[in-house]
Amino acid sequence: MKISIHPLFFAVLIFSALFGGLLICIICVLTALLHECGHIFCAARYGYECERIRLMPYGAAAVCDIDGISAADEIKLALAGPAVNAAICVATAGLWWFFPQTYAYTDIIMYASLAMLAVNLLPAYPLDGGRVAGCLLSRLFGQKTADVVLRALNLIVAAALAAAFFFCANATLLVFALFLLCSAFEKRSPAVRINFSSPSRLRRGQEIKCVLVDGKLTVLAAVRLLDDKRYLILRNRDDGSELTQDQLYAVISEKGIYDSVWG
Repeated sequence: MKISIHPLFFAVLIFSALFGGLLICIICVLTALLHECGHIFCAARYGYECERIRLMPYGAAAVCDIDGISAADEIKLALAGPAVNAAICVATAGLWWFFPQTYAYTDIIMYASLAMLAVNLLPAYPLDGGRVAGCLLSRLFGQKTADVVLRALNLIVAAALAAAFFFCANATLLVFALFLLCSAFEKRSPAVRINFSSPSRLRRGQEIKCVLVDGKLTVLAAVRLLDDKRYLILRNRDDGSELTQDQLYAVISEKGIYDSVWG
């Protein structure tokens, strides 16, 4: 597992060291890494791959190949990180119960885990709570409505954090509010309709979509049959020949959209 570091992450470390908060900063980073490990282990369990963890000035993010993931699996994947933070909180509280003297050495761990748990459960994208909300909303109302509601939720949460800044004068709240505000207006990447079957998808199995067509099927009509969840196989009714999805990609690059895919 690779770890990439944003240049501004070092600036945060230097700033923390100058103002006596280096230990707290390191504990928060380790807590964030454990949080991301929850996502990574959950992704591996369901057959998805995570190539690296990216350390950012405001936290960490696991970069995973979850192409084609179902809404149910994405909800489980999103909740895996907060579940790790919740487990740390329970373990720390149990340690205090049996060994109260350890409180002085582990209180920062508890507060960092609680803060990460609370923040990531906020219904704002791209936080884990926002991903869960997005999956639920898309299933109930469709993707377009879900996107609109998520952007509105981002604005509401950002406004609440900015308002909280004026009461507790914590600069982190203001920075985080700006991050969510930018995320609200960030253009979502469009869904890709034509997908090669990645090795990670094949390892967990991919459903096949077999379609019976005639010899006059055009490239344009064939493209419309592509499904980002299933592997396409075309079967010619006239002579019984077959064309796989990978072969269709080669045909698309060589022929015009109104040419026949056969011959």
